[in-house]
Amino acid sequence: MAVEHYKMFIDGKWVDSSSGETFDVVNPATEETIAKVPLGTKQDAKSAIHAARKAFDSGVWPEKTPMERASILWKIAEVVEKNSLHLAQLESRNVGKTIKYSRDSDLPFIIDNLRFFSGAIRNMEGKASMNYSGMGLSIIKREPIGVIAAIIPWNYPLYIAMWKIAPALAAGNTLVIKPASYTPLSLLEFAKITEKLLPKGVLNIVTGPGDIIGTELASSANVDMVALTGDISTGKKIMQAASSNIKKVHLELGGKAPMIILPDASLDAVTEGAIVSAFWNTAQDCTASTRVYVHESMHDAFVSMLVKKASKIRIGDPGRESTDMGPLVSARQRDRTEEYVKTGLKEGARLVFGGHRPKGMKKGFYFEPTIFTNVKQNMRICQEEIFGPVLSVLKYRSVDEAVEKANDVIYGLAASVWGTDVTQVMNVASRLKFGEVWINEHGVLVSEMPHGGFKQSGFGKDLSMYALEEYTQVKHIYIDQTGLARKPWYYVVYGDK
Repeated sequence: MAVEHYKMFIDGKWVDSSSGETFDVVNPATEETIAKVPLGTKQDAKSAIHAARKAFDSGVWPEKTPMERASILWKIAEVVEKNSLHLAQLESRNVGKTIKYSRDSDLPFIIDNLRFFSGAIRNMEGKASMNYSGMGLSIIKREPIGVIAAIIPWNYPLYIAMWKIAPALAAGNTLVIKPASYTPLSLLEFAKITEKLLPKGVLNIVTGPGDIIGTELASSANVDMVALTGDISTGKKIMQAASSNIKKVHLELGGKAPMIILPDASLDAVTEGAIVSAFWNTAQDCTASTRVYVHESMHDAFVSMLVKKASKIRIGDPGRESTDMGPLVSARQRDRTEEYVKTGLKEGARLVFGGHRPKGMKKGFYFEPTIFTNVKQNMRICQEEIFGPVLSVLKYRSVDEAVEKANDVIYGLAASVWGTDVTQVMNVASRLKFGEVWINEHGVLVSEMPHGGFKQSGFGKDLSMYALEEYTQVKHIYIDQTGLARKPWYYVVYGDK
């Protein structure tokens, strides 16, 4: 396959890096270079910020009515839908996720998200209030924040980019986006197919290293908000850089999602749920179930059935319809997963399935679905986010113990509880310190419901009307209704009552 040369999208134009340098983008299934992309510089980031600032300050986008912005977002959704197979295939090659996952899960949700926010902005309201002071009317108005910098991870490059793009544009903001260096292609292709629908400068894409581009975006005084989906260490750096002008920060920083399986749960259902939620997208997902807490009475039966189902996972070319699991995104991510497996063994966990690179696959960053038992709560494989297909199974005796251990991590993004006693599953769900809790399911997201974490998983919400609120700021407008030159309360400053 020929190597394609891409450019960055700044101020409505396709441009090379100011340095003229590029970097290679690799297909993780074949390890072959499939594209060359500009190695952006600090100056390129500044140019993109300037374009977004100009587009916002001129009013070319924020002064459009909600109806006008909604119409454009709807047209973008139509264009994405027409090109959905192409985008899915490109992302499958670039990320390594299976074509069925990209085509039948990611793209439909992306399209729905655009359409949801197209409608949602027309339902965004301020708040007309009573005359609280007795002298005037108070009105709450929501306004766009300004220039938004969005930093996108490599596991869902277009999917998560749309979580930022759709609400930010709907609210009237302008954007500068930095995709992950591993996976910039689907976002650049998105800009290609939609560039004529937006005024220039409203959407800008800069490719290149995070320590240069990301730092400039987060620290610039001309950026009003930075939205990051990434890891905790990057989140801390972004917060520190953003303090330069006290800009708003929106962070989704990963997770270590538990599944709590109650004794009355269906064994078939919980093993199906565990296989799917632990290994989708090769477990490169911050909501993936990485810790399963199983009551001791059903532990052995659960593990036996889990291993049987894991053995049926078909690893291979992500472009094939029959493939269930593709490669990890990079050699670095595969090596990281291998190191965690070695660590788990050193710590005394028992490897019951997988744990190696698949035999006979000489190319590609593949790794087997891996299951550990005899896992202790303080082990690194139980506490740290691996972002590779490694599942830990832990026994518990009491529900209180299971809840305590599920909460005993620094993360608080997502969790699930499985059982048939409605009172008990609701009680457990209420006690879990996670921003999203599923019951008898794990991983379902919809545009209408918020997604975001507690604790060190970050703050702020993606999806839903809550996301639209994230990309607006609240203004109180007060209107005097007395018509008096000297108001009754002025005597407290000067004169007499």
